[in-house]
Amino acid sequence: MLRLKILLVASTLLMLVALFMVFVSVPTDAGQGVIQRIFYFHVPVAWVAFFAFFITFVAGIVYLTNRSQKWDMIASASAEIGLVFTTLILITGSIWARPVWGVWWTWDARLTASLVLWLIYLSYFIIRSYISDEDRRARFAAVVGIIGFVDVPVVALSIQLSRTQHPPAMIFQGGLAGSMSMLATLLVSVAAFTVLYALLMEVRVRIKKDEREIKKLKEACADE
Repeated sequence: MLRLKILLVASTLLMLVALFMVFVSVPTDAGQGVIQRIFYFHVPVAWVAFFAFFITFVAGIVYLTNRSQKWDMIASASAEIGLVFTTLILITGSIWARPVWGVWWTWDARLTASLVLWLIYLSYFIIRSYISDEDRRARFAAVVGIIGFVDVPVVALSIQLSRTQHPPAMIFQGGLAGSMSMLATLLVSVAAFTVLYALLMEVRVRIKKDEREIKKLKEACADE
């Protein structure tokens, strides 16, 4: 319980600091104007989604190795968060694209790969909902979570792998590095969303453990 409280306080404080820096401290981009500020949410959200799917990938491998339900719960909880944050990638990306590109959506390489990633992990939960046997469900989900992670580096490297309208990683090419306040704002935002991920994971894993205990109690009562 103490860890949950620490994560809640840290997440709240970091998010407040990040919001202040995004809307007050950081200068407005000369080229794109105010809409560029969504960058400080879009990039951290993408980072959390990729990290969440990496945890699902690792937990899936560990589950297939030792068949511990603990790792299935971790994989499932992280995939839930990853799917939510991938949805946020698509939403914030579309909001950013409308004034810059003039359209809400285009079948750009990175956008398409991101949509495919969203569909892969949506199918992850469709599989979990349709298979009733617990062990079989966990095995199938682990395989999908492991294979699905292949699309993460495809999304991340899509700018280098193909021609795309998506802007390059400006922060690593000098576009934002010249302004320390912009770099600091991005780093604080990434930290805030990373701690938020840890908080959500703590809550979801606890809930899944409680659900599992309740299910065991119901089964025990039914057998009596």
